[in-house]
Amino acid sequence: MNISRVINLICVVVGGIVAIYAQAGEKQNTYLLMGGIILLMFGIYRTSRNIPSKYEKQEEESFVKSEPIEDDKER
Repeated sequence: MNISRVINLICVVVGGIVAIYAQAGEKQNTYLLMGGIILLMFGIYRTSRNIPSKYEKQEEESFVKSEPIEDDKER
């Protein structure tokens, strides 16, 4: 496992734990909750940046086939 994936995983886990901890108390700390959510979103963004797109080759492989247009003069 390379260091970038470890950093992403740590950001997601720590951000989730901090957000849950900040939400669980009777007196909620808004800034702690925001920090946890920001850290969580940062880790998810970094992870999703490395995932290739499912639709990357959509332009090459189209399900619509085009046929050559015939001229009316040949008829």
